[in-house]
Amino acid sequence: MEPKFVSFDMNGTLIDFRINDAIRRVLGDRLPVDIASDFLRVGNAYRIDECMGEWKSFQHVVGSALERTARRFGVTCDEHDAKAVYDEIPTWRPYPGVTEALNRLAQRHALVIVSNTDDEHAPRLVENLGAPFDVVITAEQMGVYKPRLRAFDYMLDRLGVAPDEIVHVSSSPKYDLRPADDIGITNKVYVDRGREPDQPWLGYERIDDIADLPDLLAGPRR
Repeated sequence: MEPKFVSFDMNGTLIDFRINDAIRRVLGDRLPVDIASDFLRVGNAYRIDECMGEWKSFQHVVGSALERTARRFGVTCDEHDAKAVYDEIPTWRPYPGVTEALNRLAQRHALVIVSNTDDEHAPRLVENLGAPFDVVITAEQMGVYKPRLRAFDYMLDRLGVAPDEIVHVSSSPKYDLRPADDIGITNKVYVDRGREPDQPWLGYERIDDIADLPDLLAGPRR
């Protein structure tokens, strides 16, 4: 069956989400080399933990996760550091090949973004992608962050589709593909960006290069 929409996670799947690089740059010499890898790993865990409650601004998510991580590792940071990291986000660019693949897909499919970004950053990031999207859904609009199932409920209700009428594409089993599977979205594509381990039991198609996506989803033109 031809999907009514192809939905995408944005940051980390389409946009090269370089938050660890930004944290290293902002903290500079305050982040010792010998603890940097563990610091960033724990920081990523705190960031997903911050996404599990009710909605708060993404600047708050970034700041709270960074503050918790710094406290655990005894690193000095303050709200200005968190703001500097947050302010870098809309400057980040797509992965190689993303713009071309999305424009090919847009000739055949209605494209949707469902992202943990906020309304402040979404327009700049979508502009950076250089491709047309029919709908852009942010965590701020949903009132929750992925991986909360309410985020996927919101997306399906907003689009007016059943779970089997959509294809969801993401590089994150943790944030996207696992909850999408839980809610009954059977058509899923995992773009392996090397950020998370492959979880094939979730029943997705796996690709290494997003340039392969248009052929994978080939169907009649819109």
